[in-house]
Amino acid sequence: MSKPHILAFAYPAQGHVLPLMEFSQSLAKHGFRVTFVHTEYNHKRVINSMVNESHIVDDHIHLVSIPDGLEPGEDKNSIRLLTEAIQEFMSHKLEELIEKINKEEGEKISCLIADESCGWALEVARKMKIAKVVAFWPAAAATLVLKLCIPKLIHEGIIDNDGTVLKNQMVQLASNMPIIKSTNFVWDCMGDSTAQRIIFKFMNRSNKNLKLVDWLVCNSIYELEPAAFTVEPRIVPIGPLLASSRLGNSAGSLWPQDSTCLQWLDEQPPCSVIYVAFGSFTLFDQTQFQELALALELSNRPFLWVVRPDISEGTRYPEGYEERVGSQGLMVGWAPQQNVLSHPSVACFLSHCGWNSTMEGVSNGVPFLCWPYFADQFINETYICDVWKVGVRFDKNKSGIVTKGEIKDKVEQLLGDENYKARASKLKEMAVTNIKEGGQSSMNFKNFFEWMQS
Repeated sequence: MSKPHILAFAYPAQGHVLPLMEFSQSLAKHGFRVTFVHTEYNHKRVINSMVNESHIVDDHIHLVSIPDGLEPGEDKNSIRLLTEAIQEFMSHKLEELIEKINKEEGEKISCLIADESCGWALEVARKMKIAKVVAFWPAAAATLVLKLCIPKLIHEGIIDNDGTVLKNQMVQLASNMPIIKSTNFVWDCMGDSTAQRIIFKFMNRSNKNLKLVDWLVCNSIYELEPAAFTVEPRIVPIGPLLASSRLGNSAGSLWPQDSTCLQWLDEQPPCSVIYVAFGSFTLFDQTQFQELALALELSNRPFLWVVRPDISEGTRYPEGYEERVGSQGLMVGWAPQQNVLSHPSVACFLSHCGWNSTMEGVSNGVPFLCWPYFADQFINETYICDVWKVGVRFDKNKSGIVTKGEIKDKVEQLLGDENYKARASKLKEMAVTNIKEGGQSSMNFKNFFEWMQS
């Protein structure tokens, strides 16, 4: 019997690429053939980040690319531009790729797994008569439920047909679900009003295309957000999708990872290090960057701070900072985050609350200092602080700055209360149980595996 040939396509952003790559590696481990599609820009970045680790991508996974439709010099990380390009240009390129693969010797594409955000790819799959179509959701189930509730929000007059918030209020989509500020709806936290309208329209289109899918799988755990899965039972949790659950290494990073930080962590006392990382999009102005830097210095604790190259180009450390912090702090361009969070010296995670980071922190029993930046990160912060109670949030001053004093105080609050760590440890146990044989995520994955073979 021939192996099913899966084509996997992620929205071209780090938080979408990584979990779908983890899912693809899990499928490859079970004998499926996987072709993973990147944009040309991200394909080069992934290859460059794996210069010395090409063994990470299994032989069953073939990395290919298609152009994104953006002109040279245009911002390849602009969500608005990517969204427009994806809708207007990339669907044709995906069709051409499928036609090319199916004409070659070997197994034709029998299944498409596409990011739910890219509903157009699901349309392509049905048009190309691909037998099995799967939507993959890389974020919290609650965020997808919010998207699917757009018609309800319009009907109730909370938003208009363009997604503009008409009522500034607290919204609870269902009993026991997180309470969300209407101004923190995903599409309302992504750029200017033009970008918000484009992204809202994009989300609406992807929601309508869910009728085309056979499975809707999600990188989450039922026990973490049971109300969301009850509201939308089509969503099947298969998380956490982590390299550690495969006993392998992570792949799909868009930046080269500085693994020397693990040696530095080895030299630090247990549960002492503040790990600081803000994902792939967060940007700070000079004032906020320096307040954070000074806060870490004032904490008198060792810290590992991920300062992306695109952040450090526009900001400066306080004068004499690197000399003063010396061995207390280590700044790196990008870190192997799963390895960092599983290290015994890490005490807490100062995070932007992206869902990947949230799942990685939860799976390693690490409490959070929450600093959301945009999109779904505010919903994730609500889970962390108000529902699971494994983290604390920062307050901004009248100028919109999180001051060094505020950061220092919240570090002391979090690490001075052992209940945060205790609750985080229980979440870790829950996550581990789910992916073990007999756990719900494990059983869901097994059912998916059997369906793929049928």
